[in-house]
Amino acid sequence: MKKLFILLFSFLTISAYAEAPVEGGEFKPGDMITHHIADDYIWHFADGVTLYLPVILVDNGQFNVFSSSNFYDENHELVPYGGYVVSHGHIYRADASGQPSADQSSLLDFSITKNVASLFVSVALLFFVFFTIAGAYKKNPGKAPKGIQSFFEPIIIFIRDEIAKANIGPKYERYMPYLLTVFFFIWFNNLLGLMPGGANLTGNIAVTLVLATLTLLITVFSGNKSYWAHIFATPGVPKWLAPIMIPVELIGILTKPFSLMVRLFANITAGHIIILSLFSLIFIFQSVAVGPLSVAFATFMNFLELFVALLQAYIFTLLSAMYFGGAVEEHDHVGDMGHGDGAHH
Repeated sequence: MKKLFILLFSFLTISAYAEAPVEGGEFKPGDMITHHIADDYIWHFADGVTLYLPVILVDNGQFNVFSSSNFYDENHELVPYGGYVVSHGHIYRADASGQPSADQSSLLDFSITKNVASLFVSVALLFFVFFTIAGAYKKNPGKAPKGIQSFFEPIIIFIRDEIAKANIGPKYERYMPYLLTVFFFIWFNNLLGLMPGGANLTGNIAVTLVLATLTLLITVFSGNKSYWAHIFATPGVPKWLAPIMIPVELIGILTKPFSLMVRLFANITAGHIIILSLFSLIFIFQSVAVGPLSVAFATFMNFLELFVALLQAYIFTLLSAMYFGGAVEEHDHVGDMGHGDGAHH
């Protein structure tokens, strides 16, 4: 435990000083925090350790591929290149003055940004982990798990028994691949985002939007007659209320994935901002008294974020399973009403 604490403390300190201002420069906490949580065309790990990612543009049907290093001069200041310019984290056509031009039509950006590169890393990690586990099951069928298999097996069984079976019911098996994928994808990327130089992938609302949309599509296409009957002909509600109830129910279908999207995005981004804000106090006050306190609070927040990383993956998976369960659940209203009438009489 002591070694783990020292390692984490070292990582936190490296993260802080990697973003520290150069000597004589003015420290701007807002710029530092925005640089960390936003997407970019470069992947900055520390001073002097920067990965320049490929820029892929389709301009009027013509492919333009080059390194993002061309957008930076020797002082690491942004400059136009090849008729393009980076402004506010996006690439635009440049005019004669090197500013974004008014005409940006037919310009498509397929560049490998920091978040995309982090996505590839997490996918490769997921493939490695689960192909290793699958190989272990095939190699030693029926035997006690060992190594990495023994770590992940209880988690997989928990997702199967406590999330999928408990909330979906007998039809849970068809949803297990998605639930396992989304749980480990979110968890791994949450943890990678806490590493020094890590990308804020799950704190990008475009990523959480895609995940929430997948949950929405699976829910909608899994809906049975009972599910849609509850939306377009809610049992026990007078028909004259249908013009009010139907729009409300349809809005409810969209608000569920919307809450999934915002919850994951807001919690992960807020955690990063809090930790970086605590580290910013070191450079704002430049005091020996403030430094240790800032690192101590940031260390505590980082431990809390390790828990939040797992919690947010669990919540997203649990709510997705609940939505799937509501879509495939069978309702016997006639039988219920008959039972109720019999009891009444």
